[in-house]
Amino acid sequence: MASSSSTSSLVAGIDVATADVRVAVADGTGRVVARGSAPLAAPHRPQPGVSEQDAGSWWPAAVGALREALDRLEGRVVAVAVSATSGTVVLTDRTGDPVGPALLYDDARVPAAERWDWLLSQPGAKDGAAHAWHASDLIVSRLTGGAPPTDWSHALKTGYDPGSGHWAEAGGAAGLRPDVLAPTLPAGTVSDEAADETGLPARCSVRLGMTDGCAAQVAAGADRPGRFVSVLGTTLVVKGATDERIDDPTVGLYSHRHPDGWWLPGGASNTGGGSLASRFPRDRMADLDSRAAAHGPAGTVCYPLSGTGERFPFVAPEAEELWTGDPGDEVDRYRAVLEGVAFVERLGLERLDELGAGLEGPLRAAGAGSHSDVWSAIRATVLDRPIVRPESAETAFGACVLAAAGTLHESLQAATDAMVATPGPPIQPVTEERDRLEKSYQRFVRALVEQGWLPWRG
Repeated sequence: MASSSSTSSLVAGIDVATADVRVAVADGTGRVVARGSAPLAAPHRPQPGVSEQDAGSWWPAAVGALREALDRLEGRVVAVAVSATSGTVVLTDRTGDPVGPALLYDDARVPAAERWDWLLSQPGAKDGAAHAWHASDLIVSRLTGGAPPTDWSHALKTGYDPGSGHWAEAGGAAGLRPDVLAPTLPAGTVSDEAADETGLPARCSVRLGMTDGCAAQVAAGADRPGRFVSVLGTTLVVKGATDERIDDPTVGLYSHRHPDGWWLPGGASNTGGGSLASRFPRDRMADLDSRAAAHGPAGTVCYPLSGTGERFPFVAPEAEELWTGDPGDEVDRYRAVLEGVAFVERLGLERLDELGAGLEGPLRAAGAGSHSDVWSAIRATVLDRPIVRPESAETAFGACVLAAAGTLHESLQAATDAMVATPGPPIQPVTEERDRLEKSYQRFVRALVEQGWLPWRG
């Protein structure tokens, strides 16, 4: 629920996730004064590779989350921005109502750039479709009451090239796609109808957002060259900022564009927190964390995939869980999984460095997995550099920062400087574990080379 604020000018950020919609409201210093959330319709995943959702649930959930956040809020929201999962798309009619289900980010039937065309090929879709939108576009449309432009962050995976500034020409959906502008630019203002539904002020500025990963990156302060963040949620996402664009599809690396002209390269591994969730009961993890800290480095090495296929720091659709030996016991197995994800993180950062995207200073760490002190210490030791954990490295707060650019602050860089708090004390490498973990990492790399998964290391 909302709390009071003495600051009169506020910004709101909306995060359209997979399970729910989350809202944060912050002032110009970055202090979060209110939050709200509301559940979404459960994804429809009847078989591997199929991932759909009722897009009709997005706007009611956004309304519910906004209402919760804005209830009894003191101060006036002057701008709002929307972020959503990258690659989630839907077709709508002229009024903005969905024409069939949305394809979620993890639907594997067709590449992201072909999803709108695939949706158009479904029975009855072509006759009613007037717009090809991302999840963020639908929410912005409901807020403004019109057909909005999209931002070049959400559009990256659906066929827009931020370098040339053009959509790919191929495909039947070409005439249905929105115009593309830079994130943080105005998309319109909150309509009277949307104001009545949500509690936002009428004529409040609606600013273009960025994908969930990019918004979280902004929230972590990894928004300018040399700064990187690893988001350790269900998956492991490594993102940073560079002066030049870096793309390497052979290792699953691609670059978003920062509104101030920089580039935001990164990739997402299929390892991460899900590597633990698929192997250990949730109610045992706190105990295993404590025992893993006392245990020290594992006696074996693993690549902790939960399913088949990897997409970063190498692309191998056939890749599966890999062990170099049998764990000694449950704690050794748990520790090996923690270390395996840290090894993936290091391999990704090393590849980024080889391509010219060097990390300077400490690594910023976000996501639920980064709350684990032992896991963070393992990662710091494997990377041989400190790790810092920003206070509000979340998508909804990142969307607040995006909303503040051009409203409360003159640019996104200025908004980040003013609103993103300096991380707390860093987590330092564990000196006495460094040599053993270095040897394990080298075993890890050799095992991947033997599998043929690292052609640049062969």
